[in-house]
Amino acid sequence: MNKHQVTGRVEEAKGAIKEAAGKLVGNEKLQAEGAIEKNAGKVEAKAGDIANKLKKAAE
Repeated sequence: MNKHQVTGRVEEAKGAIKEAAGKLVGNEKLQAEGAIEKNAGKVEAKAGDIANKLKKAAE
């Protein structure tokens, strides 16, 4: 695993928790922030996955 994969998955998890907390307490701003963090984490993790595949293909 590379740095982007790890960071992305951590951010994705934090965003999911924040989104769920926002839903639970009825805070739409917190919910939206969580959704944004979660999606940004997915993008970063996916970029890390692609970089990892390219690295393995080059070897």
